[in-house]
Amino acid sequence: MSEQQQRFDGTPAPRVLASPEEVLTTLTSDGKRRWLYPVESKGRYLNRRRVLAWFFIVLFFALPLVPIGGRPALMLDFVHREFAILGLMFYPTDTLLLMIFMIGVLLTVVLITALLGRVWCGWACPQTVYLEFLFRPIERLIEGKEHVQKRRNEGPRTWDRMWRKFLKFVVYLGLSLVLAHTFVAYFVGWEALVAWLQQDPRENWGFFLIMSLTTGLILFDFGYFREQMCTIACPYARMQSIMLDRDSMIVSYDPNRGEPRAKRSKKVMAEEDRGAIAAKGDCIDCRLCVRTCPTGIDIRDGLQMECVTCTQCIDACDHIMDQIGKPRGLIRYTSENILDGGTTTKLRPRTILYTLLIILIFSAFTVVLSERSAYDVNIGRVVGEPFSELPDGRIANRLRFRVRNQTPDPSSFDIIPLVPADLELRIVGATPVPLESGEMTRIEAWIIVPLDAFSDTSIRGSFELVFADGIRQISEYTLLGPDRD
Repeated sequence: MSEQQQRFDGTPAPRVLASPEEVLTTLTSDGKRRWLYPVESKGRYLNRRRVLAWFFIVLFFALPLVPIGGRPALMLDFVHREFAILGLMFYPTDTLLLMIFMIGVLLTVVLITALLGRVWCGWACPQTVYLEFLFRPIERLIEGKEHVQKRRNEGPRTWDRMWRKFLKFVVYLGLSLVLAHTFVAYFVGWEALVAWLQQDPRENWGFFLIMSLTTGLILFDFGYFREQMCTIACPYARMQSIMLDRDSMIVSYDPNRGEPRAKRSKKVMAEEDRGAIAAKGDCIDCRLCVRTCPTGIDIRDGLQMECVTCTQCIDACDHIMDQIGKPRGLIRYTSENILDGGTTTKLRPRTILYTLLIILIFSAFTVVLSERSAYDVNIGRVVGEPFSELPDGRIANRLRFRVRNQTPDPSSFDIIPLVPADLELRIVGATPVPLESGEMTRIEAWIIVPLDAFSDTSIRGSFELVFADGIRQISEYTLLGPDRD
C-alpha cells in the first residue's frame, strides 16, 4: 500500500497526518495512555501540603461522626430532606437559603482562583489529597520508587511484579471500602449505616448496590484513572481562562533568568561566573520539574491547563538550585506581570467586585437565616370540593395544616381561630399536636363559618398557632363560600 491509502472503490482516502506532538500529557500521539511516575520532591511546599492534606483527611472522617447539637456536623439526608451543617438544620423550605449559600461558595472559589490561581486543585481537592498523600505513598511502599515501578511495569510479568500488584489491589480495595462507607455516612448517618451492615444484604439491597458502585468508582479513580481526572474529566481547568488574569498568582518558570538552558557541570558554571565563557541561563535542563509533575507537564512551557498548582516543581527546582549554588526561585509562585518586570496587586476591579458580591451574598444569607422562624407553617386545601354547605346553613372548608419543628427541642402546638370572630375550628385528631425536633406533621381541620360572613365568594381566615415553648405564630388563608348574588 502506498503512503496514501485507498477506499474500497479505489478512490484515494484522506491523508492521515501524524501529530507532531502529544495531544495531552497523559496520551501519546497515537492516543494511547502514557503512564506517569511522578517523583516525590521534598521541600517546604510539600511539607505544608502534607499537613494540610492530613487535616482534610481527618476532617472528612470526622464530619459525619462528630455530633453538634445532637446531629452529625455534616449530614445531607436527601431521603428525609433534612440537611445538618455545623449545628444548623435546613429543610426543603430553606431552598432560598441553600441557593444563597451555594452562590456564595461559588463566588469564593472564583475569588480565590483570581488571586491564587488553581490553588484549590493542588492543595485541597480530594482527588489530589488522597492520590498524592495516601494512595501513591502506599504504592511506593509496595512497588518501590518510581523508576523501579516503571521498570517492572514495562518488563515481563514476573512473580515479583504480580504479587506486588495483587497486594496493592487488596490494600486499595480496603481503602476504597473505608472511603465509600464514610462517603455514604454523609447521607444516611453512621448509626443507620452500622445497623445496615449487621443485617442481611437483601434487606437493604439498594444500600449495598450504592456502596459497591461507590467503592468501584473510588478504586477505579485512584488505581487507574488518576491524573486523567484533572486533565480530562474535571471542568475546573477549562474555566481558568475566565477567572485568571496577568495579576493572578501562578506557579511559573522565569525564562528571563533560566534561558538559554543548557546541561553543564559546576566547573563550567564557575567559568561562566568568572566571565571565561559565555554565560547560560540558570536552568541546567535536568528535567526534574517534569519528572516530579503529577500531570506530566513541562512548566517551562508556560501556564497550561493541566497544571494543578501543586508546587512540586518549585520544591524540585529549589533543591537543584541549592546543589549548584544558584538562588532559589527559578520556578516560583508569582504572576505574569512580575515575570515581565512589572508589579502585581490584589486590589483590582474583578477582585474588588468578587469581594463585594461575596460580602453581599453572605450578608443576605445571615439576614435570611436570622429571620427564619422556629416553626415553618403552611396551610393548604384538602383535595376535593372547595367547600361544603352544612344542614344548618353554615359553610365548611377543609384545610390541611403542615407544621415543621425547626428547633432542636421537641414541642407541641394547638390552633386557635381568630378571624372571623364566629369561626369554628374542628381539628381531626387529638390536641395539642406533638412535634419532635425536625419533625414535619400534617393535620386536617374543618373551618366552619356562618353563611352571612360571606359578602363575596371568599373571606380571609386567620389562625394562631400556639407552641409549647411559648412561641405564637399567626397564619392566614382564604376561605371559600357560595356566590351570594
